[in-house]
Amino acid sequence: MPPKKMARASTTAATSGKDDSDKAISSAKRTVGWKRKAAASVETGNRKDSSESPGSAQYCHWLIKSEPESRLEKGIDVKFGIEDLKALPNQTSCWDGVRNYQARNFMRQMKEGQLAFFYHSNCKEPGIAAVVKIVKKAYADHTQFDETDVHYDATSKPDKPKWSMVDVQYQRMMKRFLPLSELKKYHLQHRSTGGPLKDMMLCTRARLSVQPLTTEEFDFVLGLEDKEQL
Repeated sequence: MPPKKMARASTTAATSGKDDSDKAISSAKRTVGWKRKAAASVETGNRKDSSESPGSAQYCHWLIKSEPESRLEKGIDVKFGIEDLKALPNQTSCWDGVRNYQARNFMRQMKEGQLAFFYHSNCKEPGIAAVVKIVKKAYADHTQFDETDVHYDATSKPDKPKWSMVDVQYQRMMKRFLPLSELKKYHLQHRSTGGPLKDMMLCTRARLSVQPLTTEEFDFVLGLEDKEQL
């Protein structure tokens, strides 16, 4: 578990909201505190600041990654799996620590009420574990100003913060864990024959910790939980 000094779950934005999310999940299927510290481990390379252009594609479904297994970074355990989220007050946490501009820009597109897959990364068996809901849109990530935090950024200023975070709330576990290996098989099939996962960012931009999903991708992946593993 992350150290207690890291507790900062938002409670003002958290509401149960499970009925609405269950309806959204059912609809999709018919059509076909602690601080989260894991994102930085899979985000390197894109260090040039940028913002979304007016013509950028807009998404309403997401995939967000976190590490379910213990790993020390500067003496701090960055572990944060779905069970850690479920254990928090209101089962809600801020999604801090994102230090990649493209991932940040995707996060800034998120709207309250949208659904995301909670993905376990950098572990023995990576894959989709649960569904969460965005309960607070993007706001300044406090860890960028904390000199004791592993994601401190000395170049970011309070009057013009570089980094943002959202709040997410647990909704439900997947009926079965969807491993990355299975999703890759569908991706390869769909690239050859056509299908919803042919351009899925999880397989084309694997290291990005915040990823958008098209409605077709989200619906297809959600439907896999009712099928036997490929």
